[in-house]
Amino acid sequence: MMLYVINGEDVSDSLEKRLSVRPAHLERIRLLQEEGRLILAGPYPAIDNLDPGPAGFSGSLIVAAFETLAAAQEWADADPYVAAGVYQNVTVKPFKKVLPE
Repeated sequence: MMLYVINGEDVSDSLEKRLSVRPAHLERIRLLQEEGRLILAGPYPAIDNLDPGPAGFSGSLIVAAFETLAAAQEWADADPYVAAGVYQNVTVKPFKKVLPE
């Protein structure tokens, strides 16, 4: 297995859409965690605050292990945020973790 970065960029004013499918989105990420494949995951606050309130989020980052780039892309394409129109763009790239060891 190799690590991949999944970077989702939100559409403008995505907060309502995000909240509507967040439980399904988190469920898939928790499965990665249970399988020992998740390194980290979380959203980008749209403002410089851990709780951005109505400003919402500008996207999300997931770093997780997959068998291949194609498998990581397939997983990313099936995200509920994609189906709900939260993300305007999703980029998947191979990632080599160096630190911390």
